[in-house]
Amino acid sequence: MNHREILEAAGLRKGEISGGTLVVHTPVDGSEIARLSCHSPDEVRAKINSGAAAFQSWRSVPAPRRGELVRLIGEELRAQKDNLGALVTLECGKILQEGLGEVQEMIDICDFAVGLSRQLYGLTIASERPGHSMRESWHPLGLCGIITAFNFPVAPWCWNAALALVCGDPVIWKPSEKTPLTSLAVQKICQRAMAKFGDAPEGLIQVITGERETGEILTSDSRVAIVSATGSTRMGHAVGMAMARRFGRCILELGGNNAMIVAPSADLEMALRAIVFSAVGTAGQRCTSLRRLIVHEDICGQLIPRLKSVYSGLAIGDPLAAGTLVGPLIDRDAFEAMEKALAQVRADGGRVHGGGRALGNTFPEACYVHPAIAEMPGQTEIVKRETFAPILYVMTYKELDEAIAMQNDVPQGLSSCIFSTDLRESEYFLSAAGSDCGIANVNIGPSGAEIGGAFGGEKETGGGRESGSDAWRGYMRRQTNTVNYSRELPLAQGIKFEI
Repeated sequence: MNHREILEAAGLRKGEISGGTLVVHTPVDGSEIARLSCHSPDEVRAKINSGAAAFQSWRSVPAPRRGELVRLIGEELRAQKDNLGALVTLECGKILQEGLGEVQEMIDICDFAVGLSRQLYGLTIASERPGHSMRESWHPLGLCGIITAFNFPVAPWCWNAALALVCGDPVIWKPSEKTPLTSLAVQKICQRAMAKFGDAPEGLIQVITGERETGEILTSDSRVAIVSATGSTRMGHAVGMAMARRFGRCILELGGNNAMIVAPSADLEMALRAIVFSAVGTAGQRCTSLRRLIVHEDICGQLIPRLKSVYSGLAIGDPLAAGTLVGPLIDRDAFEAMEKALAQVRADGGRVHGGGRALGNTFPEACYVHPAIAEMPGQTEIVKRETFAPILYVMTYKELDEAIAMQNDVPQGLSSCIFSTDLRESEYFLSAAGSDCGIANVNIGPSGAEIGGAFGGEKETGGGRESGSDAWRGYMRRQTNTVNYSRELPLAQGIKFEI
């Protein structure tokens, strides 16, 4: 399909995506594909008001009934997987297989959330007072604002929205200004699901388009009880401070600078495949992309030449075309950041294999690049900084403690992994003395994650958790309940207070 056909298949008509001031370019060839109207501050506040009103009724809908709406959203996503996946690729530049995979994540989290709607469990707690019972219950918290980044334009919205909806919270979505079209397509999917559901309140699921100022309205309005934000550490600082000023709750998914340790016992064939996908997938523009490769000095000579050979043959091109493995960077700013980082690598004494512009004659307005391998003399400052591009820094180690210390010696703490067939090494890596990241894998790359586990990281990654496990608790408020069913009034801690 051509670009116009992809837009139309996703339900976006020309009249809906033209005439505005927010210009949307596809990274595939750099061409303009839409001009959207942004919501004014008054319109954003009106939508917040509508979402807050929806909360008043949605919170009292039984959770399994709320799960039925999410089930319907999942069914609509299944029907639109191919069309929405192609739109993801068109708008953010990841290859089509990754675009389809992102939509599958949405479907998977909807399935998870439907089951969750019958499992919002509290606790029964032993009371120290005779004739008393204690329990913990969970209640809806309020309107949930969701701010997403360009590189995963739809899945993180669904990680949040599916859970928030079954937990009783309406959602309002502010997508990246670089990738707003996918949010409009998803909104149409949700509208069809709500029509089938029958009695969803107005304002339950909403989208607002705009730039930074639009997101700032969400974070400053006390009617927005939760803001879940995915993006840069700089953005996370702004969101966190704004929410802290009003004691709002925030879930932050920020930068990653993820490492792989390759031990002497590693299966090098398996490690090679994991390195390549993790480092060049989405053109290195994943928060979980592999950026640092820490290889034992005894096997470096076996692994790195083979890695360079694979890099030299990578299929770079149109992400919509079959066989492409590496698509474009999102824009020129990303390309210039990559060039600047590689210049610093050379200044630090590193050796660069690859890098530089690719397909410049074929796509002069787009930013395709050759993924780069940078052999470093050590973990310099540029290595500790996240550059959102396909640069893989390679370093060596002698002892495992040295490798783990190197891995942990960065500001970010999202994802990590070790390739080893030594049980002691693997378990040590997963222990309290091992990886300090929110995600730690053995014989699996750091890039990507299943929805069943809680997704997120530590340090400058923000500390938030989304998706599976007990991440649902972030969208609810905890209440401790004590019931006295006796005819006495004993006080806790044995206090005597007679009147």
